[in-house]
This record gives sequence, C-alpha cells and structure tokens, in this order.
Amino acid sequence: MPSFDVISDFDSHEAQNGIDQANREVNTRFDFKGTDSKFELEGEAITLTSQSEFQLQQMRDILHQKLAKRGIDLACLEEQTPETVGKGKRQSITLRRGIDSDLAKKLVKQIKTSKLKVQAAIQGDKLRISGKQRDDLQAAIAFLKETHTGLPLQYENFRD
Repeated sequence: MPSFDVISDFDSHEAQNGIDQANREVNTRFDFKGTDSKFELEGEAITLTSQSEFQLQQMRDILHQKLAKRGIDLACLEEQTPETVGKGKRQSITLRRGIDSDLAKKLVKQIKTSKLKVQAAIQGDKLRISGKQRDDLQAAIAFLKETHTGLPLQYENFRD
C-alpha cells in the first residue's frame, strides 16, 4: 500500500550558519557600534539582545533575510514579545520543528472530511498518509498544500 510522511522540519546546520552570518553583519554595521547587540542560539531558541526595541526590529529583519537566503522557511519561526532586561532589550525566537498533536488532529480531520481515498495516522511528530493508489496520494499532497497550517510542511518517505 503506497504511503508517504508529512513532516515539518528545517536544516539546523543552515540555521546555525544563518545566525552566524547575521551576527557578523550586526558586528560590522555602523548603527550597531557599541550597542553589544548579538544573536545567540541555544537548542531551538534564538535570543536577540540589543539596547532598544527599534534595534531588535532591525535585527529581526537581518535574521529573516539571512535565514531565507539559507532556505529556511520563516513560517517555522515563533517570535515572543520583547522584554526589558536591565538597560537593554531581549527577544526570544523559537524554531519550531515537528507537527504538534493539535495540528496533526486538525489535519487528519480535514483529510477525512475532504473525501479523499486515503488514511491518515499520527505517528509522533509526523503524519503518515496511505492509500491504494499513487494518484490518491498525489491528490492528498495537493490538498495539504492548499491548507494553511502556519507551519512549513514537507513530504518525504514516499513508498509504493
């Protein structure tokens, strides 16, 4: 029975490279001289530190630009509100990986109501779609591409 997996993932090495490039740009820009602005990656969280909220906005723009050039979908970024720490500002941005259970249940329900001839099963942080024919699976991929999930979805592990 043909099947494929639906996942939401990004290349963590490319994310690290994008953050390093953003740090280099912030260190060389004149408007950030003496502000001790920096990006730090700890696990799946990026911490932006600067003196003002305006500079944090500029840093977010730089980060978005560098990550997009590296092929990381910006929909996997979840930004928290900036907070005041001492004399400066700090903001945390989380890199989301995997499909959480609520979204997976919603996607399974949408697939069932779409009357496609496929079955959807939740397997941890991914979705397994199986059907009798390859055309049904391709229709399921087209259906999932049309739905707006808020996360970038990738389709892998296609088996006949």
